Amino acid sequence: MNLNLFDTPAQPETNLLPYDGIVNDYGIIFDNDTAHQYYQKLLHDIAWQHDTAVIFGKHITTARKVAWHGHTDFDYHYSGSVRTALPWTEDLLALKTIVETHLARISPTSFNSCLLNLYENGHQGMGWHSDDEACLGKNTIIASLSFGATRKFAFRHKQSKQKVELLLEQGQLLVMRGGTQTYWHHAIMKSTRITQPRINLTFRTMLT
Repeated sequence: MNLNLFDTPAQPETNLLPYDGIVNDYGIIFDNDTAHQYYQKLLHDIAWQHDTAVIFGKHITTARKVAWHGHTDFDYHYSGSVRTALPWTEDLLALKTIVETHLARISPTSFNSCLLNLYENGHQGMGWHSDDEACLGKNTIIASLSFGATRKFAFRHKQSKQKVELLLEQGQLLVMRGGTQTYWHHAIMKSTRITQPRINLTFRTMLT
């Protein structure tokens, strides 16, 4: 059974997952002009680099580009890669504060790092995965902020294979909590109809 939430209004207090995790949709938190300004700044000012990963023992370079920023020079180990965090930019710090202010309505959270992804078009996506690295701890909270093209975001339960799908639009804030990373995979689905870039910021808390 798949749950499609494409037309569901944002209700931050509502859990979008049926079980084994918590996902809250805070909706679009910026007006169009502000969202577009952040999109342009991030697109042109961030030091984007192609990501690398180890898949079935082979080193590959991904089509998407990434950046990793944080309070200190955290090393982030994932998919066979290691990245050292760059300092916060002024815009990233401003966005972090805005996100934390919205989360305070349900549970106050302070993030110390951010992983950014740049998808040039719909041909680029992210396969099924969980952000369950030990450096993030158990039941970690990850806040996902989207700019640019609207893309389909999907969850798939690791055992039952049930799916939950929704569209993430420019300026939309989605938060994953509880056992989400333990029991669910998530992915950005590809689409040949999408020709514009999407930028995704995932604010995280690294264990120190």
